[in-house]
Amino acid sequence: MFEIADRLLAAHDDGRTLVVATAIAIEGSAPRTVGTSMGFDGTAVIGSIAGGCVEGAVVEVCELVLADGEPRTVDFGVTDDEAFEVGLSCGGELRIHVRLLDEVAVAALRDAEAGLEASLEVCSEYTEVARQPERFIIFGAMEYAAALSVAAIALGFRVTVCDPRPLFLTEERFPGVERIVEWPPVYLTRQEIDERTAIAVLSHDDRFDAQLIQIALASPARYVGAMGSRLTHSRRVEALEERGVDAATLARLHSPIGLDLGASTPAETAVSILADVLAARSGATARPLALTEGSIHVRG
Repeated sequence: MFEIADRLLAAHDDGRTLVVATAIAIEGSAPRTVGTSMGFDGTAVIGSIAGGCVEGAVVEVCELVLADGEPRTVDFGVTDDEAFEVGLSCGGELRIHVRLLDEVAVAALRDAEAGLEASLEVCSEYTEVARQPERFIIFGAMEYAAALSVAAIALGFRVTVCDPRPLFLTEERFPGVERIVEWPPVYLTRQEIDERTAIAVLSHDDRFDAQLIQIALASPARYVGAMGSRLTHSRRVEALEERGVDAATLARLHSPIGLDLGASTPAETAVSILADVLAARSGATARPLALTEGSIHVRG
């Protein structure tokens, strides 16, 4: 439900009565995860609960809940025939809870939308928890950083861009991000970095490059990447080794940054970098799905 908090709140604040259907259990293959929700006000749908598979059947349940206010829990895809009937061509079983959006839920949604920790008991079987957004710290205020910050925000990251040059780090170039005009190693040293943090060094400044990456690698950040050619990477590794960074620590560095997607423009490069970040977060192979085996949708 928290995934579509902004749209649910906008509809609620517009005076519309809403029901929300939430996937509270998933077995087998399904295109969405537990917690995925879809809102309905009697005429319009907000979000998607199963990639288009069962929405029609879920809307019918939503209409019943709108009519009498009574929450309902329904199962889809218990057998192959039932799965096919509701459109679960990918297989799998879904348990979906449908309820009115009440003021308790609205309060939790407002907290989540504000970036606060929030929890909501959707039903006795499932409580949804919203953590603070994962952090993405980008060093270097160039066009690649601008494209990366926009893409990272779209994926729900809380983005910070740091550069010592105020001329380049402007609101016009970097809207909606935390902008820090400071010497990068000094800034990173005083940050509380955790395993939910990604760090991308896109700058090319020999005055602080090695020191900044050394600080990043010494932190618990899940992802540390640095932009540059293979020649730049070799020089970077030499500089880090001279600073005493060992091989095991160097192995954490994603450099040259990103996946091999043939990217060249800033927007393409942003996709390449974020794909690398997501693969590091999930532990996925980053190989084409056509070349992998087993379930596509990993359940946490």
